[in-house]
Amino acid sequence: MLTKMESEQRIIRLQTELRAKGIDGALIIYPIDVYYFTGTRQTATLWVPAEGRPVLFVRKSLIRAREESPIDEILPFPSSKEFPALFGEDVKKVGFTFDVAPVQQYNYYVKLLPGREFVDISAINRELRSVKSPWELEQMHASGDRLCEVFAQIPQFLKPGMREIDLAAEFECRLRKAGSEGYVRMRAFNLELFQGLAVSGMHAAQPGFFDGPVTGRGLSAASPLGSSAEVIERNVPIVMDYTGIFNGYIVDMTRVFVFGSLGQEMQHAFDTALEIQGYVAENLIPGCICEELFAGALERAEKAGLAKNFMGAPGENAKFVGHGVGLELDEFPAIAQGFKVPLQAGQVIAIEPKFVFPGLGVIGIENDFAVSDNGGVRITKLKDDIVFL
Repeated sequence: MLTKMESEQRIIRLQTELRAKGIDGALIIYPIDVYYFTGTRQTATLWVPAEGRPVLFVRKSLIRAREESPIDEILPFPSSKEFPALFGEDVKKVGFTFDVAPVQQYNYYVKLLPGREFVDISAINRELRSVKSPWELEQMHASGDRLCEVFAQIPQFLKPGMREIDLAAEFECRLRKAGSEGYVRMRAFNLELFQGLAVSGMHAAQPGFFDGPVTGRGLSAASPLGSSAEVIERNVPIVMDYTGIFNGYIVDMTRVFVFGSLGQEMQHAFDTALEIQGYVAENLIPGCICEELFAGALERAEKAGLAKNFMGAPGENAKFVGHGVGLELDEFPAIAQGFKVPLQAGQVIAIEPKFVFPGLGVIGIENDFAVSDNGGVRITKLKDDIVFL
């Protein structure tokens, strides 16, 4: 559970940013943001004044919120008549996360607090959350170890004749038994993912809506992501791209398996993916610019003659090679084109150089690294090697 000191430090960092921007306080309504600051994911609204103690207003369950959260003042959510009286006249500018708040909720709070100016603190919130404390890094290393333990079991149950969905079901069963919580939280609108992807051969290389290099065929047009009901073939890459979520913290990794052997083109692409991973990981140093690291990764793909297949099918290439992870799968920062920001110590990034060959398959690697003065500190420690069965 979240410690009192950890919660207080997060609140202090937010208050410092609010004061610097001339914002009188922040209303936090998005569940995972509430959890980040309070340690409880009950249905609640957190008020963080720029000065003073935060208050958590709980709709349900008040009992559990008081059991779980170290916040001192936890109250039932007040009536519409009582709510405005809790905010003094000195509260004129209110921070709100416009990136995730539904318009309906925005209108509700604007009506509750008339005369106040609501301003977007989405960037402030995401930047604060991107830098992991030592406590959070411990959580992520523990998550990485547990996910690697399940990945290490794959050669025990991956057998010829299995369908992709059979492989997914067996892996996901073991992952859940290991304690993975399954909620792959993502902030971006319209993104969804069920734990991960077990895909193979030409089915892995099918394009789709997911904002990443690999989508998979899925089971229907309503669920066009992940495993299909097709039998896994010989001599094609089997891509296991999965999350593990423990105590809320997500780790994300990919490994490749093969029944038989791989052609020279696929092996060349895998070797290039390892080279790119090594380059990016080595340069996960505070101050390095995210966009420049992406450019370096793309340059290496171009030198290998694989740029058109890098991070997606030709013409549908994703413009990133790494993404932040934490309580959500798509946290800041992104090692991406247009992301012109410097890295900060403590950020955790999933580096995932992958190559997509339509009609043939997908190959690549993914591991999580924490930014440090000495380069990326690896969190998912299982060997990168392709496993031939």
